[in-house]
Amino acid sequence: MSLDSRLWGKAAGLGKNAAGAHRTHPLICHLLDTAAVAEVVWDELLTSRQRSMVAGALQVPDGEARALAAFWAGLHDIGKISVPFQLHRNGPKYADGQLLAQEMGGEDGYGFAAGAAQDRQSHEAAAHWWLAGVFEEIGYPSSRRRPQSQLSHAVAQMLGGHGGRYHPVVYAKDYRCPAARHPGLGTGRWEEQRRVHFDEVRRVTGAASVPQGRMTPGAAVVLTGLVTLSDWLASIDEEIRARLREEGWTGTREDLDGYWQVARAAALRLVEQSDLVGTGFVRPEPVQCAGETSLVASVGAQLPDLVSAHGPGLVVVTAPASEERTQAALRAAAVLGHAVDARGLFYALPTGSAADSHMAQLHAFAEQALTGPWRSLLLHSSSRLKPAEAAQQWVHAHAAGDVSAEPGEEWVLAANSWLNSHHRALLAALGTGTVDELLQAVMPVKFNVMRLFAFSGKVVVVDEAHARGAWGQKLMLRFLEWAAALQIPVVLAAMSADKSVDAMLAAYRRGAGGGKETTVQPRRLPAWSFVDAQSGRGHLPRQPAGTVDAATLSVEVVDGGPYDGIQAALAPLAGAGKGRAVVYRSTPAEAIRTFHQLSHDLPGIDVTLVHEQMRNKDRWQRLAACRSTFSPDGVVSGPCVLVTTPMLQHVRGLHFDLVVSGPAPLASLLARAAQSAGDQPRLVVLRADNRSELDDVALVRRTDIVLGAGRTISMPEEVPLLLDEVYADELVDRLEEAAARELQQLDNRRTVRERRATGTAGWLQVPGPRELDGDLGLLSRDHPGMEPGLLPSVLGEEMVHVVCLYPGSLLEDGVLGEKLARDSKRRPKPGQLVPYLIPVPQRLVDGVAGDANSVWCDMAALKSVLRLDMTRVDGTWVRTGERHQFRVSEHGLIVDQLP
Repeated sequence: MSLDSRLWGKAAGLGKNAAGAHRTHPLICHLLDTAAVAEVVWDELLTSRQRSMVAGALQVPDGEARALAAFWAGLHDIGKISVPFQLHRNGPKYADGQLLAQEMGGEDGYGFAAGAAQDRQSHEAAAHWWLAGVFEEIGYPSSRRRPQSQLSHAVAQMLGGHGGRYHPVVYAKDYRCPAARHPGLGTGRWEEQRRVHFDEVRRVTGAASVPQGRMTPGAAVVLTGLVTLSDWLASIDEEIRARLREEGWTGTREDLDGYWQVARAAALRLVEQSDLVGTGFVRPEPVQCAGETSLVASVGAQLPDLVSAHGPGLVVVTAPASEERTQAALRAAAVLGHAVDARGLFYALPTGSAADSHMAQLHAFAEQALTGPWRSLLLHSSSRLKPAEAAQQWVHAHAAGDVSAEPGEEWVLAANSWLNSHHRALLAALGTGTVDELLQAVMPVKFNVMRLFAFSGKVVVVDEAHARGAWGQKLMLRFLEWAAALQIPVVLAAMSADKSVDAMLAAYRRGAGGGKETTVQPRRLPAWSFVDAQSGRGHLPRQPAGTVDAATLSVEVVDGGPYDGIQAALAPLAGAGKGRAVVYRSTPAEAIRTFHQLSHDLPGIDVTLVHEQMRNKDRWQRLAACRSTFSPDGVVSGPCVLVTTPMLQHVRGLHFDLVVSGPAPLASLLARAAQSAGDQPRLVVLRADNRSELDDVALVRRTDIVLGAGRTISMPEEVPLLLDEVYADELVDRLEEAAARELQQLDNRRTVRERRATGTAGWLQVPGPRELDGDLGLLSRDHPGMEPGLLPSVLGEEMVHVVCLYPGSLLEDGVLGEKLARDSKRRPKPGQLVPYLIPVPQRLVDGVAGDANSVWCDMAALKSVLRLDMTRVDGTWVRTGERHQFRVSEHGLIVDQLP
């Protein structure tokens, strides 16, 4: 039986021939394209760790594992040899509108049963169903009772997941006659052509061996990533157009051998142009500080020996938030990255604003720690439309500082780069983003396994590891299990050691197969520990880190009107004519109001404003200016005050003489107090101010009781003791009966919320690597009752991105500039909007329909962007709806709910 080259694999974007018919790329060519790319991905992109994970699972030498990986990648779309795909109404057509493949339906052997064309089985699922039986036929290990436990089904299920979701287990009664259940697969020549394509891909790739191993979770992640990435690269339209075969090409054996050489030559170019290849870690310079016991020196001096002896693993650094802690975490990342030949780093923070502020430091780190070309992306909800364009806008905002925006900088990524998309962005060598990106890897979202694959080649650093609440804590434990199973080096940085940190250590040990003995993080501060991914054993440094930046934090709690308290706290700065302070308000609206009041009432003080409800570009520029003005070396001519919201508490590198804050949980107050510079840092807490809606009422109340009228805290020694005091059950016993009863009620509500959140997260998360039992479909399982809004809600407060449009244009610096039509004919470019997006909590805009036209609504990238057409009213840009009024200025967006 000869191969039928009319069976098409790609058509969209390939144009038409002189006769007006759509050009097509034969399916066999696309399969060989993907196989050829897989070879290069194996050689150039996978780390030695990833390759050995696959070869060890399959129980074959590295060379055979490479050939098998290419062979399997070449089979990923074999399910396209099916009636519904080849005869789909949107398939390639002649000039008269008839389907190119329609003629096959009338030929001998290509007939099909009634209803076959309406079979709703996807081509990915078809590949899974059909390949399970064929792999069994050629000798791959199989099982009738538990097919998921053996390689024949596991490889088929893995290939069926290349579209982002695995499909349920297929049992022998179905995969041995798949067309009986799914007539769309077709019989006769449909079946013959699947077998011919299978045999030719196997022959050309040289994958004659029959592996007898098993599909481990680690091998499944690596192979899924390799196959999916190879398919993405092989599917670039402009590259396919360069490889289209001439008319009359029939796909003979000689044709295929010749095309294989074309595909291999193109594959190397495709991978090299992907901005993914060539990044690594240099060997860290030895620590030249004999006898020094600082946190950075302790990690730098002792971690290399631990990694050399035990392999990669998890490093946990506990210390109050500071530049020193960040430097220690990055030092650990450099040691781990070099040890495992990692391809890059992902730095995760609690909020997008914190990620924005860390990019400069990460680029400085990358210039010293990374070798070869490296690409950087900004990865969080505000940058998700176009990560590379967000990074470029960030560069422009910081151009006046230490980061250059000149063309030619290696890390500046072109906006039209292949990486500049939602699912591919995590593959970039350097990613700065939010912890949500990690947590989605262990939630049943589309392409969750591609996230695991992207992280498996990197070092992952999680800053403020336990700052996500009950949802995030539960999901983080599951991520750490997978990280250990994949031998991903991880660095966790936390304010203090507690039960949640111990749980993270235990989760990594569990994923690594460690014993049942417990490992706890040292309670003294600062401290660090190491768990190796080979055995799951915990290791402590020979010489603990010493405290070199000890200080006494003075906390003053004041009653009375919040604004009066702010004025009183700032009066000494105005009187002295010098000093730097930060004032935390609970909402952007309160921050804007305080900014205006202070600017009017304290004309001698330079007042600056930054908050989350500013346009991206404005927020980035303000943060860049703050890093200059409020840095330790910042030079200012007089007193200056920064008015902000809780978004700033995770930002590093800012130093103030005074921190003023409303009530908040102790951990948040200590994070803000860490920005107070000098040997005697000061924190003023405004007891009567509003708390943030995101703060737990019980923890705020407990913090207020512990602080009383104020106290001094020895930093960092007393931090763990103070946190324990806030959470202690005995705190209730210190109160009078009414106050105790009130606090007990608040505690009970908090306990209920946390248990509900933990329970739902536990139900929602994917199984751990040791719970899969061979069934990859469990990683994509849709739970009964899962609602569309559930996944975003698990990741914290759901955000909406607002873009304000003015008559015919976007408003930039008070001038009507860059055009963006408001009519329904022009398609906006999503990347054009990135600088102007304003993140707003969903709860503030519930019920707001926005002003998007039909074209806007039809663009998938803009479905989460709320478009507001603004009108000038009394000198202010306003948009008034049924229940909300939006007011926007250079100070940001205010959302008012109408009575």
